[in-house]
Amino acid sequence: MSRFLGEIRQLGYVVPDIEAAMDYWSRTLGVGPWFYNPRVPIENYRYRGEAHAPHNSVALANSGFVQVELIQTRNDVPSMYRDFLQAGRTGLQHVAYWTEDYDADLERLQGQGFKPVMSGEVGERGRFVYFDTEYHPGTVIELSEVAGPKGRMFDLIRDAARGWDGRDPVRAFPDLSLL
Repeated sequence: MSRFLGEIRQLGYVVPDIEAAMDYWSRTLGVGPWFYNPRVPIENYRYRGEAHAPHNSVALANSGFVQVELIQTRNDVPSMYRDFLQAGRTGLQHVAYWTEDYDADLERLQGQGFKPVMSGEVGERGRFVYFDTEYHPGTVIELSEVAGPKGRMFDLIRDAARGWDGRDPVRAFPDLSLL
């Protein structure tokens, strides 16, 4: 556990082929089920202060308490994911800490010198920010808000992984408006 940020709750992997990655993680590693969204609806997306319209596919599953996120970029919009791939990297791109007090934690981290590079929102109270904190090649820190429907979706994903028997390894993302 981090003295500053709490527990690491998510490991984010940028992959060139998300379908193959889900298959590998479920068949070879036994991690699943995967909740897959071929086009994540990101609002208010900013990269280095400029607005863009990314098209990313995301799959989420849990291995115990830790969530694994697979990300495939589908367009050439500037992002830390694109930077990661262009540097010739694949694999672990970020570790994420979850918060229910996003504004206070963001202010505290910025006060400690963390500099936001990429940010956006996924649903109500689902803000996220990635910081310019690369201390290990390619790995950065994300702060992710989980106070609203996104947090309830993460609970559903963690619950689905408990006792998963390997059937139905890829499922659709739950509708955040219903959570």
